[in-house]
Amino acid sequence: MIDECIHGLDRERCDACSPKAPPTPASAKAPVKRAAARTTTSLRTTPSSLRAPAKKAPATRRSAPAAPAKPVPNIGEQRIFHVTHASNLPAILATGALNAVSTPVVDVSSEEARAARRATTVAGPDSATVAEHVPFYLSPNARLWESMRAGSTDARLSPAAHGLAAAEFVILVSTVKTVATDEASIVVTDGDAAGPLTRFAATDETWTRLLYRLISDDEPDALLRAEFLIKDSVPFDSVTLIGVPHDRARDAVKLALAGSTHAPRVAVHPPWFAVPTED
Repeated sequence: MIDECIHGLDRERCDACSPKAPPTPASAKAPVKRAAARTTTSLRTTPSSLRAPAKKAPATRRSAPAAPAKPVPNIGEQRIFHVTHASNLPAILATGALNAVSTPVVDVSSEEARAARRATTVAGPDSATVAEHVPFYLSPNARLWESMRAGSTDARLSPAAHGLAAAEFVILVSTVKTVATDEASIVVTDGDAAGPLTRFAATDETWTRLLYRLISDDEPDALLRAEFLIKDSVPFDSVTLIGVPHDRARDAVKLALAGSTHAPRVAVHPPWFAVPTED
């Protein structure tokens, strides 16, 4: 006889009367044990534990990039700059030279500065004085010229110089190779030529070496403090360029040069005459 439940179904098929056990989650099943894989060692193959370690390819050493070579300064091409008031130009043209002992129409040097330069010798007690040399700067932004342009108080400048505008001046430009003739007597200093701590180089070998160092020096003020001195006079023919502040000055200089046997290029370059800005 079939065992029926109260629902009229075979008791074993009735989910209410004979509930089935919930299915076992797969994660709960016992892990199936697998036979360990057989490891065979070929008679021709050396077991890995007995092998010599593989040789690594030698690492390629990368050399550090070479630092860019610092350009070697050309001393002969170094420009030199003589600043003078425009009213002094006619006398220079008339004599055909810049003379160390001439009295300028407009003198920007103080009496104290001129006395100090007359008392300072370039190479010992019996040598020529600084005042016997025509002074040049090694930069159009030399410290003394910047002081004048800025209207700063400087003991080396005369009281009249402080009331002059930079646009009233001209800058006579040459190069070292142009003025370094056989008869020229050149002195290079590393600071104000009348300064007590300034060093002088008064022979061909020493001034060349000092000038090279000044040009190569990483110190930005090196050229701005230095002076390039030429004994007695410099022929106007050595001037290769005249820098002026504006077109009117260029026209006036060209007019003055009209009767001269030497007429260098006249260039308008306002930055040489502008008031310096603070960094």
